[in-house]
Amino acid sequence: EIYNKSNKMNKNPFRGLGIALVTPFNTDGTIDFSTLENLVEQQINNGADFMCVLGSTSEVPCISPEEAEKIKSVVVKKVNRRIPLLIGISDNCTARLVETVKNADLTGFDGILSAAPSYNKPSQEGIYLHFSALAKASKLPIVLYNIPGRTGVNITAETTLRLARDFQN
Repeated sequence: EIYNKSNKMNKNPFRGLGIALVTPFNTDGTIDFSTLENLVEQQINNGADFMCVLGSTSEVPCISPEEAEKIKSVVVKKVNRRIPLLIGISDNCTARLVETVKNADLTGFDGILSAAPSYNKPSQEGIYLHFSALAKASKLPIVLYNIPGRTGVNITAETTLRLARDFQN
């Protein structure tokens, strides 16, 4: 269960100040996990209400799957359920996205941040079907990440509301 700062149950834990964590690198290109832990602690100590791990700000295209798993593990352990965590999981292939979500260990995460398929430029119906498949595959709530400058498409308010009406998560 996620509790807000007044210790009452919060139906939507992703309110307030959300931080998109960066991935700090050493000069040799390896991930600086010590600095990552310090960043997490600093954000919590300075009032972050929730954090997003492995979003686009974290340089996800530049890290290996093994590094991504280690980042997840380090952040989940460091946060220790003190604030809610979102995990970025996006893909322009709906079937691959669904398989990723079904097979991922999402222990310690409270929701998924997912962008519309990039490059494909789907119609609003295509976006709806993409996120419908994700909603059916996910036990966690989904936060739609609308970044048309990166994906090439805008998730309209109508599509967002349709998804919210049709899916609890």
